[in-house]
Amino acid sequence: MNEITFSIQILFIFLFSYGAFRLGKGALVTAVCIQAILANLFVLKQITLFGFTVTCSDAFAIGSILCLNLLREHFGREESKKAITICFFFMVFFVIMSQMHLRFAPSPYDIAHPSYAHLLTPAPRLLFASVLVFFISQHLDIRCFGWISKILPRSSFPVRSSLSMGISQFVDTTLFSLIGLLGMVSSIFDIILISFLLKMGVILAIGPLMTLFKRMQSHV
Repeated sequence: MNEITFSIQILFIFLFSYGAFRLGKGALVTAVCIQAILANLFVLKQITLFGFTVTCSDAFAIGSILCLNLLREHFGREESKKAITICFFFMVFFVIMSQMHLRFAPSPYDIAHPSYAHLLTPAPRLLFASVLVFFISQHLDIRCFGWISKILPRSSFPVRSSLSMGISQFVDTTLFSLIGLLGMVSSIFDIILISFLLKMGVILAIGPLMTLFKRMQSHV
């Protein structure tokens, strides 16, 4: 069932990312931020996928970069760079609020605090790893997208986006796993290898979906 759920997750992430694109620049920036935060919030849950132990947040990282590339393609490089700064700002806000949330003493009737503590206590380490890797991978993606656009000027957006995301996500997956997850997951090698392969699967799946929706849009 995990494989089916993962496929449905990819579809919904693409649909909402595409919906954000149709809503405009502000919605795309919001989608970049929300998906980056969700990726950090959900990364601690380990699942078995295709026989390997992985985290279940990889698709959100791809969705965030997809929205960033849409910003780069349709609104310019400066807007995509501004989105990275905005995303960083709200990721810092999230981790500060999460730690303040844990500092509230629970009442005798509270049953949720242990779950929040287990989920949010690693947030500072994950944020540090995420912010560092996020800036490296997102700026790398923007540069790669520009380079590929110059090298392959006649290529479609899905091709340029897939190539740039593939390069940036290899760096992202390796660095984030080593900095943020080492010692917190059962097999760091499985996490790096399978997470990257899953991300490539998501990237390859999104390309045809984008082409399909673009054709459907042109006929409306």
